Amino acid sequence: MADPRKDFSEIYDKYIEKIYRFIFLKVNSQDIAEDLTSETFLRVFESFKTNNIENPQAFLYRVARNLVTDHYREKGRTQVVSADYVSVVDPEENLEKKAILNSDMEQVRFALSSLKEDYQNVIVWHYLDDLPIIEVARMLDRSEEATRVLLHRALKALKNEIKEA
Repeated sequence: MADPRKDFSEIYDKYIEKIYRFIFLKVNSQDIAEDLTSETFLRVFESFKTNNIENPQAFLYRVARNLVTDHYREKGRTQVVSADYVSVVDPEENLEKKAILNSDMEQVRFALSSLKEDYQNVIVWHYLDDLPIIEVARMLDRSEEATRVLLHRALKALKNEIKEA
């Protein structure tokens, strides 16, 4: 018989950074993201002990998404997306390049935050978390084709938001 704690530990190690990043993008607060990430894994662990979870990654994202929704429902705030965690700046670059890159990242972050949630999710999961379309489709309970269309529309909407800014 498999050891549920060991199995869950492997799931935790594999997905903790992705779930934290996903939540952080939604709440733009390190403390809140840490709390919601902990709550996500706590709830999944409780379910893991009593249920057979076929797709742990999709289940984790669903729980995380629901907790973020509950957080905003309780606080009555609007969602803010942050790309501050992205470490794309080379320490060797000069200050002018860093300023331009930070400005560009801020513009993308702002544009992404103005998109509807499904658009944000599909872009984050596919491009930042490097999930294949089939996995994103499972997480959204959509067909692969519908997910590709959603991704295309999300990128088009993001491009339009950046142009307008």
